[in-house]
Amino acid sequence: MILVVKRLLSFILLLTLLIKPESVTAQLLGSAKTAVEEPAKTPEDSLGRRTPQGTVNGFIKAIGDQNYLRASQYFVLSKRSYRKTAERIRIAKTFQLLLDQGGNFSPSSIISNKELGRIDDDLSTGVDLVGNISTDKTAIQLYLENQSDDSQPALWLFSAETIEAIMAADIKGEKTFLDRILPNILIEKKLGNVPIGHWAVVVVMTVVCYLLSRFLIFLFVFLIQKLWRNAASEKGTAIIEAFTLPVQMYLTVIVFVALTQRMGISIIVRQRFSIIIITIGILAFLILLWRMTDFVTMFTRSRMNRRGRISAVSAILFLSRATKVAIVFIGIIAILGIIGVDVTAGLAALGIGGIALALGAQKTIENFVGSVSLIADQPLRVGDYCRVDDIKGTVESIGMRSTTLRTAGRTIVTIPNGQLSASKIENFAHRDRFILNPIFNFRLDTTPDQIRYLLVELRSLLYAHPSVLNFPTPNVRFTSITTDALKIEINAYIEAANFDISQEAQEDILLRMIDVIEKSGASLAYPSQTLYVARETPLSNEKSEAVSETVKKWKENNELQVPKFDPKRIEELKGTIKYPDDGSFKPEEDYNL
Repeated sequence: MILVVKRLLSFILLLTLLIKPESVTAQLLGSAKTAVEEPAKTPEDSLGRRTPQGTVNGFIKAIGDQNYLRASQYFVLSKRSYRKTAERIRIAKTFQLLLDQGGNFSPSSIISNKELGRIDDDLSTGVDLVGNISTDKTAIQLYLENQSDDSQPALWLFSAETIEAIMAADIKGEKTFLDRILPNILIEKKLGNVPIGHWAVVVVMTVVCYLLSRFLIFLFVFLIQKLWRNAASEKGTAIIEAFTLPVQMYLTVIVFVALTQRMGISIIVRQRFSIIIITIGILAFLILLWRMTDFVTMFTRSRMNRRGRISAVSAILFLSRATKVAIVFIGIIAILGIIGVDVTAGLAALGIGGIALALGAQKTIENFVGSVSLIADQPLRVGDYCRVDDIKGTVESIGMRSTTLRTAGRTIVTIPNGQLSASKIENFAHRDRFILNPIFNFRLDTTPDQIRYLLVELRSLLYAHPSVLNFPTPNVRFTSITTDALKIEINAYIEAANFDISQEAQEDILLRMIDVIEKSGASLAYPSQTLYVARETPLSNEKSEAVSETVKKWKENNELQVPKFDPKRIEELKGTIKYPDDGSFKPEEDYNL
């Protein structure tokens, strides 16, 4: 049985080879892998000259090891100079001496770490400025040039112009000031390829610069307090305290850089301290921003409290905290960038996360922006009576997320600030005057003379009442004759401090108008569709005759104040009505008692 199975398998294999041999061969031997051409990698340079940063770091390391022959390989040299070993060593030593006497390199993290170099400066492509040398007789800009074309890997070297300037420089002596005054033992013993005396001087100079800057700041603050009158005030003290520490840190750094450069401390030490110096500068700036934020917050809070804008305080505190968070975030990014950490990927991730967070907190952000706009525009304040869309109520609180209104039914309505800022807000608390607009309907049997009398007396009443504004001019007009009444419409404005006082004045004016209507003998008309059963009050013939006689005298004397009032008569009427009337409660008189 086993033999039969073996022969059957052999037959199937032979048949398969005959039908498609290449396929079976591929299956038996393994499928052939597709050849993928990998991009050729740029060969590494043993001296690290592929980028400007690598060139500067490699050069500093070479002179630190006192390997001047290797250091000369970072220069653009002529063929003649390159063949002379002594000449190359002399140039490298001269370069180091000039750097020690008054040269500076940019911090390593600021120098470009890309093969293309910096492309955001004003220099041509393939040229980067990495430092300078400034002594009494020498001023040299230190440029790096990419010596390769596009078809070859980058090779950054100190430019021929820079090297020629170094070769032509006038060197005062073979040693720097610091090397001349330090004992030999402190020069011969080295730490990190730098004389130990240089490290000791750096430590001493740090303490000296700190004490010197502190003394200068104390003297400066003393002079300000003597010359500035408001220096002792709360605001002046806060401003001085905000600037004292950051300015002292800046001054310490400036003095340290100036003194260490003039004393001839090794460029190796100063280059290592450059990152620390820039970090201190960034920290000083961040501390200044932090303290100025505290000062602005304190000043704004006190100002809002004096104005009674309590709702704005919470927004101010929130903005202050948000500003401080932004200061910390920007400071961390800046310091990481100075140290040399690539924060591009982190910023991209934070950007994506920020977008996701913004989408998730869209309503919260909308309400916050709405609260800021409410505080800035002030369409309403706490205690104002207003109408928002179809809701009327008194504003009880304005928060960061929502605003609450208490309605006439004593219920609380909460409106999100985002919705509130987009709504139509009618604020009744900001009215400077209150409209008086009654419409009187008189019976159709009212005589024309009675209408004339009413027009004159009602206008006289408005002109004479002290609570009615004469500008715009009060308007009393016989407007229309309808099927059931004769209409007289009144338009005037009452000057009052609030709604309650305006209601008191309006009440008095309406009562006096009723007295005028009663005196004229006219009667108010009922709506025609109203049915009532009552004894009709007969018209007073005596009053009608008296009114007609009064109007007749006005006409005879040319004193009928229709359709316009005589300005002189208006002046005579102003303030002639006693308000409040006799017999009314007068709280001010009772208080005086």
